[in-house]
Amino acid sequence: MKEVTKEVYLKWYEDMLLWRKFEDKLAALYIQQKVRGFLHLYNGQEAVLAGALHAMDLTKDKMITAYRNHVQPIGMGVDPRNVMAELLGKATGTSKGMGGSMHIFSKEHRFYGGHGIVGGQIPVGAGLAFADKYFNTGGVTLTYFGDGAARQGSLHEAFNMAMLWKLPVVFIVENNGYAMGTSVERTANHTDIWKLGLGYEMPCGPVDGMNPVKVAEAMHEAMERARRGDGPTFLEMKTYRYRGHSMSDAQLYRSKEEVEEYKKIDPITQVLDVIMDQKYATAEEIEVIDQRVKDLVEECQKFAEESPYPDLQQLYDVVYAQEDYPFTPHKL
Repeated sequence: MKEVTKEVYLKWYEDMLLWRKFEDKLAALYIQQKVRGFLHLYNGQEAVLAGALHAMDLTKDKMITAYRNHVQPIGMGVDPRNVMAELLGKATGTSKGMGGSMHIFSKEHRFYGGHGIVGGQIPVGAGLAFADKYFNTGGVTLTYFGDGAARQGSLHEAFNMAMLWKLPVVFIVENNGYAMGTSVERTANHTDIWKLGLGYEMPCGPVDGMNPVKVAEAMHEAMERARRGDGPTFLEMKTYRYRGHSMSDAQLYRSKEEVEEYKKIDPITQVLDVIMDQKYATAEEIEVIDQRVKDLVEECQKFAEESPYPDLQQLYDVVYAQEDYPFTPHKL
């Protein structure tokens, strides 16, 4: 695995802080009704993404996830201004304002969504991995889903085919404890979701999803196995979300005390503690990073709010004419 250096810790801190503050801004814009529909925030789960990115080769690896999907494309290289514009439904967004919160997408940066159907992305992720194997690209697909989606039948179908064909895919369940609002203990007679992999003889195991180093180590091992042609791995990231399932979630299923307990092991705080303990940066240098993040988030908001909404004609430009389908080039 690539060494976790001073530079890595500083990048992790800045990246995770950006993701957190970016979504805090989205929450404020949602309350102002500038973000419409649903809004599912990632606050607390940032180490899962930071550790994975450290293990990835962004020139060929892919990522696909569910609808808690705003910060992943930023990590993959998508301009955060375009991500925020998409959330505000603007023409400068990643899907020209037509995808919104749950459907961020960038083929250029190998980020394949953003899927609103619970568990729907699991077999699609296996399909992306099949393409990599078929074309011998050397790429690996990271397929993310939540603990609620782990109860979907599509998971079992995808696991079976992925093992049968030894696809270069890593399946990752981000177990934040509650699915929408039902605890893991109430959805199955077992709480170790990773053990679902045992039925397919798939390498599997739990990971501390609040620590980016632990995530990076597990992801590196799984991705190297996939690159060797040895097939998939199933990892259960033990993590937590500080906000509700979505902004409309009253969170009656858990106590404020529980949330505060998890904040004691906040991934951003863990990384900052290492930076300060190892003297990787001074307090003044951290303040510079904090201000840089604040400025970027404000720039994203300004860009998104000042961007135009899509023209009505766009609705027609993205639909194929039946008589020419599928041979007519897409107008956009």
